[in-house]
Amino acid sequence: MVLAGALLAVVHMAIPSATVSDALYLASTVFFGVALLISATIHKPDRRIWPVVLVVALCSVAGQVAGNNTAPNESMRAVSELLFFATQLALVIGLLVVVKRRGTHEVSSVLGDSVIVAIGVWLTVWISLLQPSLDVTGETSTVTILRGMTTGASAVVVLLLAYLLFADAVRTPAVTLLSAAIGLSLLGDLLYAINTSGHVEIAQHFAYAPYVMCYFVGAAAFMHPSISQLTDHGTIRSSHNLLGRLVVTTSALVVPVIFLSVTNPESTSDRVVRTISIAVLATTVMFRVVQAVRSNAASQAALVRTAKTDALTGLPNRPLVIEYLAEALQSAWKSSRRPTVLFIDVDRFKAINDSLGHATGDDVLMSVASRLRNAVPDRAIVGRIAGDEFVVLDSGTHSVADAMMLADHVLNAFKEPLAVDQGDVFVSASIGVAVASKGQMITPDELLRNADTAMYRAKHAGRNCVALFDESMLERVTQRLAVETALYRALEREELELFHQPIIDITLGDVVGFEALMRWEREDGTMVSPAEFIPIAEETGTIVPIGAWALLEALSHLRGWIDDGVCSKDATMSVNVSPKQLHDPNFFAIVNEALMRSRVRADQLWLEVTESVMITEPEIALASLTKLSEIGVRVAIDDFGTGYSSLSLLQKFPIHRIKIDRSFVSGVADDSSARSLARTILAMSSSLGMDTVAEGVESLRQLQTLSALGCAKAQGFLISHPVPVHAMRATIAALNDISNWPQIRR
Repeated sequence: MVLAGALLAVVHMAIPSATVSDALYLASTVFFGVALLISATIHKPDRRIWPVVLVVALCSVAGQVAGNNTAPNESMRAVSELLFFATQLALVIGLLVVVKRRGTHEVSSVLGDSVIVAIGVWLTVWISLLQPSLDVTGETSTVTILRGMTTGASAVVVLLLAYLLFADAVRTPAVTLLSAAIGLSLLGDLLYAINTSGHVEIAQHFAYAPYVMCYFVGAAAFMHPSISQLTDHGTIRSSHNLLGRLVVTTSALVVPVIFLSVTNPESTSDRVVRTISIAVLATTVMFRVVQAVRSNAASQAALVRTAKTDALTGLPNRPLVIEYLAEALQSAWKSSRRPTVLFIDVDRFKAINDSLGHATGDDVLMSVASRLRNAVPDRAIVGRIAGDEFVVLDSGTHSVADAMMLADHVLNAFKEPLAVDQGDVFVSASIGVAVASKGQMITPDELLRNADTAMYRAKHAGRNCVALFDESMLERVTQRLAVETALYRALEREELELFHQPIIDITLGDVVGFEALMRWEREDGTMVSPAEFIPIAEETGTIVPIGAWALLEALSHLRGWIDDGVCSKDATMSVNVSPKQLHDPNFFAIVNEALMRSRVRADQLWLEVTESVMITEPEIALASLTKLSEIGVRVAIDDFGTGYSSLSLLQKFPIHRIKIDRSFVSGVADDSSARSLARTILAMSSSLGMDTVAEGVESLRQLQTLSALGCAKAQGFLISHPVPVHAMRATIAALNDISNWPQIRR
């Protein structure tokens, strides 16, 4: 429709024929009427706009017919101007309804820019058109007054149209098309007014062309489905076309100034109109500038406030806490005060989020923030620096005792449940305390880091407690970080090595298997204990690639020993497996590939797991171990009796071997209680059809006692220390040379 209207407008301008012009104009008005009927039937726009549309259409057509009379007299001109005035007045009413219903969040700024545009247009029209026509047309004062009223109403239409387009509500296609139609109508009115003013003559086929296109664009607006939402409250746009708005507003200022600079007032009335218009325009511009400055200042303040406060709780965030801490340390330098920082972490907050939802988690955090504000002195500052981590800064403490009293008071504040929408929630907190030493130079970041370090000590101590920072904590954290960093590259640097400890058949004295044990010697020659780096590897996830390497390496060693005749072809290899490895979806493929590459049978591989595997996510561990057991891989429970596994889980899992922990073996020869526990474990294992291995055998009496109790296999320092790969032949040869092995059973 828009393209058709543009094409007909071009035809209208190209053919200087009154007959063609009248025919095209009539066709466009009829087409517009048909579009209104179709829209009323299908889209059903708001009924309040129909009277406005009908008045605009009828008055516009009638005014043009009256003004285009072949021999118009003064009365007909007056009637024509009156009808045009009614058209503009109806447009004003209709735009007011639409503008009020659609709304905007920036009323003052949008209204200010709209007034500037309207006054700029009015002043331009007055200087270039209306004032010159007063001296040229010779018309009666009635026609002149009506024409001035029409121009004023048109300026109001421009104001409301600018307001509608400048508003931050999303513009629907119907709004855009109607705005374009009104703009074309105003352009036609301007050409008509210039033509009738007498000082410039425009041919009719040019002057009426905008009206032809106006009706087609208006018809397109009413035919579009979005016309039904014309008076609905508009959705706020996420982005604004500020550049276009700035260009229009600036043009509305610049064009009148140019006209004022190149023309002089023609009369006293002209001077009065110019003065009043300039005064209103200047006042509006000044108001708009002041409003823009204030809005910008408010936005800057809001940005600063948002950048330095937590959006959820309204508490200071980390940067602002650092600023407060810097001020406290600076002011306490020459006083007896020792600023205290409490680093507070909500215990097991992830469980709250996972079980009750993030909305409840947010409620808990807001309740924690409120509880902390009420628990600390007024001088103290409470901040939230991340997730479930809060900080309390008290710059008024004088000693460590004051700091610990404050921490205990905060900890006691969590004894009562937190009230949230889903009911009461009990939470606890781990609190780290750091106190600035008197006379010591320390930065805010360092003091906050110290409190954070102490908080982790409280976590490791069992949670729901307070820990005071000391330098040894920082040394341990620094050492742990160094180990963690070096561990990432230990594998590629080939710093890791497997040692193996033989497992013997107690009755025969034969070596029936080996346990692979990992050792780490760093580039500088320092040895890192497995008790130190294995937990770090599990926490960081590096245990997965390290475990995959260890599995293939251990099986390759076994294959080499079998091929070289070092051990029996049925010897087995035991490899420790972390829960992280069992949760790895590729673990089955890793084990399968290691077996194929090493050419070791699946039943020669023992995977040793701890009892904790059966407690932490047992479904995942059960699925992994069951799948491996189906291909022949066997599973052993390591350090049995030291964990928390139940007999039901022990029966549920595919367990083939129980390894008796060294804590029971160490007292089995002399302690009747330890001996009874070992006997019970062996009896249970035998009844379940499981194999048994005793760990940590260090004396002959222990081995004899275990043999008497019916233990099948053993390993420990009595038999052999863990040895490197190249020393295994000599180790097995030494074990085979023991001539009095049968005496062990006595």
